[in-house]
Amino acid sequence: MIQLENINKIYPGNVQHAINSLNMTINEGEFCTFVGPSGCGKTTTLRMINRLDIPDSGEVYIQGEPLSRADIIQIRRKIGFVMQSPALFPHRTVAENIATVPRLLGWDKRAISRRIDELVALMSLNPLVLKRYPHQLSGGQQSRVSIARALAADPPILLMDEPFAAIDPVVRDRLQGELLALQARLHKTIILVTHDINEAIRLGDRIAIFRERRAPRAVRYPRQHSFLARQ
Repeated sequence: MIQLENINKIYPGNVQHAINSLNMTINEGEFCTFVGPSGCGKTTTLRMINRLDIPDSGEVYIQGEPLSRADIIQIRRKIGFVMQSPALFPHRTVAENIATVPRLLGWDKRAISRRIDELVALMSLNPLVLKRYPHQLSGGQQSRVSIARALAADPPILLMDEPFAAIDPVVRDRLQGELLALQARLHKTIILVTHDINEAIRLGDRIAIFRERRAPRAVRYPRQHSFLARQ
């Protein structure tokens, strides 16, 4: 479970809050989407969950542990993070990119190799891409590798900051479907930031609608209905 209690954030040089009195709970195994216009605080909120941004006041809890008193390195190793730009290491092969966190955690080579094979199958990647470098991949392949890297150490939490924003619509639709299938199998706690209300509705068990300088409104939305998508 992730809890944000009375979170406030003002960036230096600004007079307006980026985040103002935010209270939110994301339950274990829930897929929560953050949607709203640019500058409304959704990415800032996401970044606070793995301490890339620090609130001016308030507290973030993961499984009841306050992040202000936690070992942040250990916390981040338990959280997968996928950015808008896949941000793969350009000088490393696909296999080396996926192995990044397991190597940091001291896994042995056989365990790393097995995990890479599992993730290649899970993400529907051709094993031939393992020896390629990021610049040799399509946008869709880069996104799949980025998600595989984030899942490599089997973290319970996955944070995704507009992971499909730069992908063409056909591939984006396919990746959204694959992500839903992945969640049905793995039951991670996922938070995904998007500008796209249709993406938020399709993917989220619950949608947090962010509005500038106002607390987000949470909507529980069964995916099988499409009323909101038509509005």
